[in-house]
Amino acid sequence: RPDRRHCIIARHCSIYSNSHWPSIMAEDNPGIVRKMSLESGDSPEAKRARVERFVADQQLLASQSIPTPHTPQVIRTVRLPDSKRKKILVTGGSGFVGSHLVDRLMSEGHEVVVLDNFFTGRKANVEHWLQHPNFSLVRHDVTQPILLEVDQIYHLACPASPPHYQYNPVKTIKTSTMGTINMLGLAKRVKARILLASTSEIYGDPQVHPQPESYWGNVNTIGIRACYDEGKRVAETMMYAYKNQNNVDVRVARIFNTFGPRMHPNDGRVVSNFIIQALQNKNITIYGDGTQTRSFQYVDDLVNGLMKLMNGSYDMPVNIGNPDEYSIADFATKIRDMCESKSEVQFLPKVADDPTQRKADISTAKREIDWEPKVSVEEGLKRTIQYFKGEVEAAGEIVPTGPDASKPKGGD
Repeated sequence: RPDRRHCIIARHCSIYSNSHWPSIMAEDNPGIVRKMSLESGDSPEAKRARVERFVADQQLLASQSIPTPHTPQVIRTVRLPDSKRKKILVTGGSGFVGSHLVDRLMSEGHEVVVLDNFFTGRKANVEHWLQHPNFSLVRHDVTQPILLEVDQIYHLACPASPPHYQYNPVKTIKTSTMGTINMLGLAKRVKARILLASTSEIYGDPQVHPQPESYWGNVNTIGIRACYDEGKRVAETMMYAYKNQNNVDVRVARIFNTFGPRMHPNDGRVVSNFIIQALQNKNITIYGDGTQTRSFQYVDDLVNGLMKLMNGSYDMPVNIGNPDEYSIADFATKIRDMCESKSEVQFLPKVADDPTQRKADISTAKREIDWEPKVSVEEGLKRTIQYFKGEVEAAGEIVPTGPDASKPKGGD
């Protein structure tokens, strides 16, 4: 129960402030218990009860997450033997996708280190793990080297929504290039397997539909989206250069549009904007005539795909996406109906270099890593709408981000 766990944390604060750490060692030493009891005025029995309660609380905190306003559900963790427990680094681990991946890795009993500079990530996404002994949070920018000892690296760090990655295009390029070089250098040094979160954006505005991994893409190298598109293309190049020259064990996931709880409310993406606008009965804004298409996957399916790719033997790029394709206009109507909203759909001028169609060919994922999406778009939208209802209620009002470059709003 949340109230009891919050009491546990408060009780720990009391124990720490009273300098009772030696009592942990007192359980098997009645003399210490008696001496400390005389000093504090407690009876030996009361002191021993406090020690036992402290130990029990520590065991509870090491077996699950702590409910928070952002993540109220309890996530249980298993205890793995040393031979099976991995130390796993997740760059960008406090972001939307990264935090869901962290939940899965923690629940399976691994040690997880999250590396994040909190440009788009939020501490609230991972604060339910801060008390767990298997979890570490490091504020760090991947464009700077770091020395760690890890077994696997999920390299997710990079702004992924157009308004955010266009806000500082040079930094976006540095994150994809210098950040990836630093993570590959780390993987090389400690002999860790590294997975790059690449993107369907490397296909640009595709002339092949749906897009298989063999398609080389159609990208404007000097357009407003190029800092992200080309940055990820270079990152993929570096992954295979390190593989071929230095025998680094690499995996590359090309991620298609993903949605779910913990999306940044101001990321300017289709799903978050449409839901926020519909919940507030504001106009649902579509940039263009709405005929452009996208395929949307729920975040749990993506996390399953990333983990299957990481732990499998296939080391070439793999599309991870849901092949169910929607026109943007139809998708807006669907969300409006599911939100029971009175919003009107408003069409605005098209954004430069916005792809006309996007659909994942997942035949490689099915064949090589035995993966395909399990959560329907409708079920995923139900969960996501419920999440954003809470976000809107907590904020009072959320003004969606438009297509122009924008710095992420809100704190950690």
